[in-house]
Amino acid sequence: MLYDITLSIRYDYVVPADSGRQILRLAPRHLPGVQHVHAHHLAVEPDADERYEQVDFFGNRQCDVVFHSPHSHLCYRLAARVERYGGGPSLDFSPALDRLASELSAIRQMDGDQPIHFLGPSQRVPADPVFRDYAAGCLRPGMSVQQAVLAIGAALNRDMTFDAEATDVSTPVRHAFDQRKGVCQDFSHMMIACLRSLGIPAGYVSGFLRTLPPEGKERLEGADAMHAWVRAWCGQEAGWVEYDPTNALMVDQDHIVVAYGRDYSDVAPVKGVLRSSGSQATSHAVDVIPLKNV
Repeated sequence: MLYDITLSIRYDYVVPADSGRQILRLAPRHLPGVQHVHAHHLAVEPDADERYEQVDFFGNRQCDVVFHSPHSHLCYRLAARVERYGGGPSLDFSPALDRLASELSAIRQMDGDQPIHFLGPSQRVPADPVFRDYAAGCLRPGMSVQQAVLAIGAALNRDMTFDAEATDVSTPVRHAFDQRKGVCQDFSHMMIACLRSLGIPAGYVSGFLRTLPPEGKERLEGADAMHAWVRAWCGQEAGWVEYDPTNALMVDQDHIVVAYGRDYSDVAPVKGVLRSSGSQATSHAVDVIPLKNV
């Protein structure tokens, strides 16, 4: 599926900020066999005094912007054309869950895509026995790694309620779990915590999700969304498998990858500091427009 994607994120400051530094992870990734980025452009308003493009440890596109002059607002606008390939039904080539540790021990590479980086606690996903107990309750004897991933994702979708008002970007994963409410960030962090408690390497994926309007309704401009889901390492043969616990499905053509990380802190779309006082207002809009393949 070919998509044209636009994103706008705007911050308005009551008192102008006189300096700032931001890290932007907004541009989709080029992933051979998964998705191809035909073109992308990231505009920054006002113009940054310094701007650096680079690739981070996990292979994500990163843009660093620095502002030395006073500014009353910041606006980031992304335009991209991305072709997302369909994964189709996922055959299960993963080992039995009790054999995964031996496959992990055979890995000697240390680059940013290796599962060893996604096995232990991370900033937003600390170790907590409550997730180990919950995950253990989802298992059956003889399960493969991929079956365990699907079972835990389906259980979280069943037991948790999507509630955009229940949490914010800083809500601890345990708090969201205890109240059984949250958004895609919370669902993903909970699933990552559960999988890691079983020794399954798991990471956080940020991206875009194509949404469909209700039947009989017109699609609203700007109504699509940035989204989050989970990738789990299911053994040498199966590799990484991606699952969306918010929607209880294996990831396919409607999910466009922006960044991979251990949790949200590694892939936050906008992260940084500024020097100012007073409050700020934030707005954002996303459009994911399907096109005919070229």
